[in-house]
Amino acid sequence: MARRLSSSSRKNNASQRLRAGNLTLDLAERCIIKKGESTHLTFKECALLEILIRNNGEVLTRKQLMKEVWDTEYLGDTRTLDVHICMLRRKIEGHPHQPVLIRTVRGVGYRFEAATRKRKSRK
Repeated sequence: MARRLSSSSRKNNASQRLRAGNLTLDLAERCIIKKGESTHLTFKECALLEILIRNNGEVLTRKQLMKEVWDTEYLGDTRTLDVHICMLRRKIEGHPHQPVLIRTVRGVGYRFEAATRKRKSRK
C-alpha cells in the first residue's frame, strides 16, 4: 500500500540541504550546488556524498561505505566504490586528479574534508 506524504513532509524534504565549504548538497533534488552551478547526482552518488559530508573530517572505511550505500559488506574484486568516488570527484573537485575534498586514505577508505564556518563569538 502506497503512503502519501503530507504537505509539511514534502516541504521538509524539499528544503533539506547539507552545506560543506562552498558546496551545497540538495538531497531532495539530488544535486550539488557549487559557485551557483547545479550538477545532477545519481541516487548512489547522492547517498555516498551525503554520508561523506555528514562525517566531514572522519575517515570512513570502504566496508562502512559499501554497507551504507549499497547495503553489502562484499569487498571482493568490485570497483564500484572507486568508480563512484571518481565520478563524484569529477563533479565537485576543481582538479579531480588532485582532490582536496574527497581524500583517499590508503588501505582504509575515504575522508571528506571541507572547511566549516565558525560562528563569531559575542563579547
